[in-house]
Amino acid sequence: MSRRLLITGLSMLALGLGAGYWLAGRIDNLPIEAHLPEHRLDDKKPEHRQPLFYRHPMNPEITSPVPAKDSMGMDYIPVYADEQTASEPGTVRIDPVTVQNIGVRTARASRTTLSRNVRAVGRVDYDEERIVRLHPKTAGWIEALYVDKTGQWIGKDTDLLSIYSPQLVSAQQEYILALQNQKILSDSPFESIRQGADDLLASSRKRLQLLDVPAHQLHELTVTKRIFKSLHIHAPTDGIVIQIGAREGQYVTPDTEIFTIADIANVWVYADVYEYELPWIRPGDRAEIRLAGVPGRVFESRVEFIYPYAEKRTRTTRIRLVLDNAEGLLKPDMFADVTIATQRQMETLVVPTEAIIRSGTRNQVFVVREPGKFEPRRVKLGLDSDGQVAILDGLDEGEEIVVSAQFLIDSESKLREATAKMLGAPTQPQAESIPALHGAEGHKHD
Repeated sequence: MSRRLLITGLSMLALGLGAGYWLAGRIDNLPIEAHLPEHRLDDKKPEHRQPLFYRHPMNPEITSPVPAKDSMGMDYIPVYADEQTASEPGTVRIDPVTVQNIGVRTARASRTTLSRNVRAVGRVDYDEERIVRLHPKTAGWIEALYVDKTGQWIGKDTDLLSIYSPQLVSAQQEYILALQNQKILSDSPFESIRQGADDLLASSRKRLQLLDVPAHQLHELTVTKRIFKSLHIHAPTDGIVIQIGAREGQYVTPDTEIFTIADIANVWVYADVYEYELPWIRPGDRAEIRLAGVPGRVFESRVEFIYPYAEKRTRTTRIRLVLDNAEGLLKPDMFADVTIATQRQMETLVVPTEAIIRSGTRNQVFVVREPGKFEPRRVKLGLDSDGQVAILDGLDEGEEIVVSAQFLIDSESKLREATAKMLGAPTQPQAESIPALHGAEGHKHD
């Protein structure tokens, strides 16, 4: 009896295991949705989102209608319709937490008075109006050179050299003959003869004066009636000798520059001003000049002249200042630090310089339209000074602009703007290819 019960129990256990195995196999063959509650079936249905296009991972302005890779092997990023905004092209919305995390700072456009001190490097030079270049009036030979060192200071009428010239000898002979003729004919009863003798004497004397015969030698020639072999050439002005063009025994002509003399009682200072600072400067602006060779002294002057051309190599424009150098402290070719206190002041709308994004073809700022919303705005710039730049067009007083982290915002703005162009230009090749792309992708998903 017990044996039969045991066999019966084992048979029922085997039957139960077989039925369980068969049911498990049937359940495994059912779709996965059959295992889930009814309210979760919709959550697990795959969403077939179709990209509008694909954009370059580094440059949002480069797009493709089909998946692609850039030159570095990076996949283009798909752009979907639900990622677009209905706002203005380029306008950016950023979460307030993100705004704080990236360090966005803002400032308001305001009106103020712009002025500027222009600093430049200067160089002391001779006053061009006080340089004398001495040439002989006739050809001849230098008999003696009395001033033979450059840099030597000389006074007016200093004997520079003596020159032998056959033309000067002939002119002296004519003058002596005119003197004798005038003496003989002075008692003539005929007025015309006496007048002719006087005119001849005056003409001969004038000729010697035009040949730069010194007054003292001309007087001695008139008294002694003795011809001088050599005549002196005197300095026409005070100054220093900056060049000697001939030496003793040398044959010279009127083309020979025998002396160059410069009066340094006044000197010029040339300063080179960069192009962006030139609009600030006007003739008459006050300037302070400091020289390393004259420590502790500040020389004051004014802008006398602005040259009408720029230097080819440095792209700077030269300005000229005049300094009194009665003490002789200023020496040509000294370097100087020049500070020009410009008189030009402007009451204008300004923003911080760092707020400007300069792309080479345009200048723009980001205007805060509301918290977390930033609009790119093109602006027309004027003069800048001390970290502020004038806005001639594009902004109104009181508008709030971004002054830091604007390059991060600009990157996002370019992406939005490129996307808006794609969506708003259906005639472009990329837009035309979008429907075909949708069909191809849909077929693939099916």
